[in-house]
Amino acid sequence: MDPSTAAAAEWLPRNIETRQRSLARGEVLFRKDDATVGFYEVTQGQVRLFRVDQTGREVVLHVAGPGELIAEASLFAQVYHCDAVAVTDARVRLYPKDTLLAAFRRNPEALAGFAARLAHELMALRTRLELRNIRSARERVENYLALNAGSDRRTIALRGTVKDLAAELGLTHEALYRTLNKLEAEGAIARTKNEIILKTASV
Repeated sequence: MDPSTAAAAEWLPRNIETRQRSLARGEVLFRKDDATVGFYEVTQGQVRLFRVDQTGREVVLHVAGPGELIAEASLFAQVYHCDAVAVTDARVRLYPKDTLLAAFRRNPEALAGFAARLAHELMALRTRLELRNIRSARERVENYLALNAGSDRRTIALRGTVKDLAAELGLTHEALYRTLNKLEAEGAIARTKNEIILKTASV
């Protein structure tokens, strides 16, 4: 393992060899239908996961930031099912699937830890799907902001662009801009380049 990286995740079996890769903004990590080599952890920057529909429209699945895993299903798939591109200059850690699967077979405790992490990711995915089912754009945005506020219960760090956030919420970027502008005009939020700040702390 690269000694320059942060401490390994708790679920990671000891002595597993991982690989680091640096990405420039806009650089492709993998494309849909590329052969899988393993999954990745974002250690710096942001990586956008997306698919292109039949009309050529880009559908953003998620914008992953530091500490998040991407393409976990690659452990059990022959090809990747979406594209992954760096939103910013980024750094990722590759967990090679053959090596990791062999380690999990030897270490059930590590496998249980990984399963717990996947369960957490699944809960986060369900939350994103629930947000998309809210019909009102304003309610969808307000719920997103409340759920994603940091430890101060006020600050939401933006991952990627506002356009990326709109796609993740299932809104047009025009609808999201209008909603954010209205909330800001009402004094409910303040905005900077990389953050949205709630004027009243979320519960």
